[in-house]
Amino acid sequence: MRKAFLFFVVCTQLSSAFAYNEYPMAPNASLTPGELCDRPSTYRYPEHIAYCERDVDETLKEQIFESYRQLGFRLTGNRRSSYKVDHYIPLCAGGSNNRENLWPQHISVGQHTDFLEDLGCKKMAEGKLLQADFIKLIKRAKNNIEEAPAVRGQLDRL
Repeated sequence: MRKAFLFFVVCTQLSSAFAYNEYPMAPNASLTPGELCDRPSTYRYPEHIAYCERDVDETLKEQIFESYRQLGFRLTGNRRSSYKVDHYIPLCAGGSNNRENLWPQHISVGQHTDFLEDLGCKKMAEGKLLQADFIKLIKRAKNNIEEAPAVRGQLDRL
């Protein structure tokens, strides 16, 4: 009887875990560790940060989705408008267009972090924030969306 109960509990927990596997809540560290611009079109800000123009073709976007599907996420094509291919390190902060910096971000996740990108890049343009410090902050927010309000508070105080 006890074994049957434990089996039921384990199965219930596993099915609950898979129910939340619709989309990634954060970039996967092995697929998307983040990468800086390696072919800049220009340099920006007082810190002279390399900037890459947005250039991610549809083939690469689909490869990104497929690599995350292989992790078990159900990123179905009929809901493609619910996702964007996000730059883990934002382009405005010197991020690259390479696979290592891209992940399929659900719009509900982006609602918590997109404004941080604009705010952080504005602070870098004003010379109030270094690239390395902003990258730490944006990664913190994107890896743990519950940290986004605290990150915003830090950026607002600069």
